[in-house]
Amino acid sequence: MGRLPSAQRRRQLVEAAIRVMTRDGVAQTTTRSICAEAGVSLSVFHYCFESKQALVEAVMHTITAHSVTPVAEHLRPGRDVHESVVAALRTYWDHVRAHPAEHMLTYELTQYALRRPGFAYLAERQYEQYAAANRQLLDHLCTELDLVPVVPAEILVRYLTSVIDGLTLNYLVLGGGQEAAAVLDTLAEHLVGQVRPRAAAEEHAGDDSAVPG
Repeated sequence: MGRLPSAQRRRQLVEAAIRVMTRDGVAQTTTRSICAEAGVSLSVFHYCFESKQALVEAVMHTITAHSVTPVAEHLRPGRDVHESVVAALRTYWDHVRAHPAEHMLTYELTQYALRRPGFAYLAERQYEQYAAANRQLLDHLCTELDLVPVVPAEILVRYLTSVIDGLTLNYLVLGGGQEAAAVLDTLAEHLVGQVRPRAAAEEHAGDDSAVPG
């Protein structure tokens, strides 16, 4: 195989790691098996990653990007708020249903990181990344559609992250795609109720600050 830029090699190794971890499990995955999957030598791996922790972190980041990146495309100016939120959540859910093994891997990575000495910080970063992705989506929603949250954004982000995370695991264990989709619709309804047009929010704030005569 010809020489490739290091960034491309890293992507190649990360995608190979995702395939191997999904197939064999995280604990059984070795740098050798990843290199064999990618068709590269061990020296290439060590050139691209300083440690297995660095690879695991890159895997977590990449898996999140797989499901999150397409979601923002549904948040566009001029589009109905509820329609945008439903489309965004359904896009994520389509990815869960199309790639259940990849999403199952995210939970295995969490447990692996929490149980392995020196890796626990990766689980923290994983969930910080989930929160950051949902915060980005919330910010994008509010910016593109000129909305503001009616509760602190940090609370809304944690709520959104927790419901999606729990629903995903519930689906992986119990199945029931139609019921899960109905839960997402309920989440969309609730989320829409937690934001309001900026002009209305500013008018409401002005009314609250008025001093009675």
